[in-house]
Amino acid sequence: MTNDTMCDLIEGLPDAVALRCLARVPFCYHNQLQLVCRSWKFALRSHELFKVRCEVNVTEELLCVLAFDPENIWQLYDPLRDRWLTLPVMPSEIRHLARFGVASVGGKLFVLGGGSDRVDPLTGDHDRIFATSEVWSYDPISREWARRANMILPRAMFACCALDDKIIVAGGFTSFRRSVSRAEIYDPDTDTWAPLPDLCQTHTSACSGVVIRGKMHVIHKGLSTVQILQDGARGWVVEDYGWLQGPMAVVDGDPYVLNGGFILKQQQENLMMDKVLLPTSEFKRRIAFGMIGLRDEIYVIGGVLGPGPTNQSIKQLCDVDVLRVGSRPGWRLAAPMTKCRGSILGCALLKI
Repeated sequence: MTNDTMCDLIEGLPDAVALRCLARVPFCYHNQLQLVCRSWKFALRSHELFKVRCEVNVTEELLCVLAFDPENIWQLYDPLRDRWLTLPVMPSEIRHLARFGVASVGGKLFVLGGGSDRVDPLTGDHDRIFATSEVWSYDPISREWARRANMILPRAMFACCALDDKIIVAGGFTSFRRSVSRAEIYDPDTDTWAPLPDLCQTHTSACSGVVIRGKMHVIHKGLSTVQILQDGARGWVVEDYGWLQGPMAVVDGDPYVLNGGFILKQQQENLMMDKVLLPTSEFKRRIAFGMIGLRDEIYVIGGVLGPGPTNQSIKQLCDVDVLRVGSRPGWRLAAPMTKCRGSILGCALLKI
């Protein structure tokens, strides 16, 4: 950004000071602020703004969600102001992208791999793209999507985590629907991928990744064993914690799982479950929802309500239910998604 585009941001203040003032305005109001004048528009869309927000410690955590309907459109949720924002359509040529990985580093959202979930309404045929290596990033400051370097291996239904300002992917399935043990790491500063040691075990089930106490954990559906990346990415070790299966969210470094109508806190060092938080019988007919931890709360987002005894229809949901964990747990309703609804295909936190 040149001095010409940033001159006289706020009359009577040096531009460096004025930029710090603008940086303190919540992100959800930036669209309105950039209409004030040309200088403010340039300032609010400059990469300097994110640096200043970090320097003055005013970054925000926003929730990023992609649902089945509409196609390839992400929404951002501001938990402090209970507001949803809609992003531009992700420009991938893959229709109804699904089975991908998602992570956030450096103030950007990254969408990695996956394949098409599109069904031809006339023939009922599925698109033949099961796994891709393509990577997209969204910059909320410049409000633009950009292609990034492809992963080394096309993959879908894999583990994906942000760790130490890098992105790590592991396992999953290739384009030929063959399970793989290969892992790799992405550096957003250099836009490059590098191989990591292979997973110890390969399984014929989808896997997911979570970061618990600073380490990436790879969890395979239907298995109690967990594969953990060692410090310095030296390799993986296998542990059997006897964890229950189900949607999982991490709050304050502890994993919570929805299983059997209850949300329970998993214990890492032993096989016991701890803290039955609240019965969640209302979720027994709700499937394909997103579940993620934010601060001291668990967000249950969207999904599909299956047919009941007297209702044979399937309802796509935009609802957002929030569970506060801790000594006095309780549920509350957040603002529903304003644009998206149905099965949640991707969910991540974005620090901006």
